[in-house]
Amino acid sequence: MALPSRYCPSCLSSLRPTRTALAFRPSPFLAQHQQPPQQKRHATGLPSARAAMFRSKNKDKEGAARRKKKARAHYTQPDLKQALQFSLVDAMRYLRAAEVGRPPTSAKYELHIRLRTVKNGPVVRNRMRLPHPIDTTTRIAVICPPDSKIAKDALAAGAQVVGEESIFEAVKEGRIEFDRCLCHTDSLPKLSKAGVARILGPRQLMPSAKTNTVVKDVGAAVKGMVGASEYREREGVVRMGVGQLGFGPEEVQKNIAAFVGAVKRDIGALADRVSKGVHEIVLSSTNGPGLSLNGEVRGEGSVDTRDVSVVN
Repeated sequence: MALPSRYCPSCLSSLRPTRTALAFRPSPFLAQHQQPPQQKRHATGLPSARAAMFRSKNKDKEGAARRKKKARAHYTQPDLKQALQFSLVDAMRYLRAAEVGRPPTSAKYELHIRLRTVKNGPVVRNRMRLPHPIDTTTRIAVICPPDSKIAKDALAAGAQVVGEESIFEAVKEGRIEFDRCLCHTDSLPKLSKAGVARILGPRQLMPSAKTNTVVKDVGAAVKGMVGASEYREREGVVRMGVGQLGFGPEEVQKNIAAFVGAVKRDIGALADRVSKGVHEIVLSSTNGPGLSLNGEVRGEGSVDTRDVSVVN
């Protein structure tokens, strides 16, 4: 059977199909089996991997948006109506039982003042000297002219190190032989140019006006710093040590009253910027639990204060 003329081998080389012919007369085989990629995906019903990935991401975002809650503006506070609270004598008795076998000077009582306050607001921060100091071995350095009346007043008040260049050289060599550092206002320019801020700053020893460690009356500042303790609000709670394990209830009570009074005064100073208030007071020890205080020194079934004062 003879083939059609268009399939003649002798004439095949002379035939040059044009683009118009190919466009208007496609091959039946190609028209049946070759479809556009988009039509093929819809025809088979199989989405591509990329589309599936984006679809799953959109679902995750929608689910996270539904689960997301509004951020709290205030710290959550426990309900004290259902809380178990103790008198000071009972709390000290239980905490002393948790510190059995340890030297009285190695463990300390710590007070936690929980505040009603907003997040990301101004915080309470200060330093004070308790009526019965916990640690009186604080080493204080004063940056001031070494042969001046200021240096003599600082040494008489209890400072261990005074000077300017001598302190700067010792700090650069790594010999930091002090726990607190004060600077006289006249020596502040030399301190700024000495290049010791990168060393003292991470150790929280760099004097600054913000922390009240750049002063004019060095003698009074040193006296107030010997045995003084610093406190700062963190996550709505102010903490500070209020006594050694060997302190009696009377000494701890006076320290607690002084500490709470100082925090309330600091809260009053911030009243125009933020609203704060004392919600709960908790007493703990170095290795003991935290016990909420009810404001009483002795309860109905409390032991005598002399039994808590005796160090075994």
